[in-house]
Amino acid sequence: MEARYSAFCVEGAEDTVKELRAALAEAGITLPSLGLDPVSLAREAPCPLVELGRCSVETARRLAAVLR
Repeated sequence: MEARYSAFCVEGAEDTVKELRAALAEAGITLPSLGLDPVSLAREAPCPLVELGRCSVETARRLAAVLR
């Protein structure tokens, strides 16, 4: 059962990353390092974290503007 729950968590996290990537693209923003955090996936029972990663200062400004 724990393996099934972990697979469900990973699948949900992957879907969320896809949704976030699409929403950012609609706003003209790309976060090149957006993905699942590999360290959180390496746990015995993974419950992944989303890695937003690095971006340029201009991208950060655009992201802040969209969030306002």
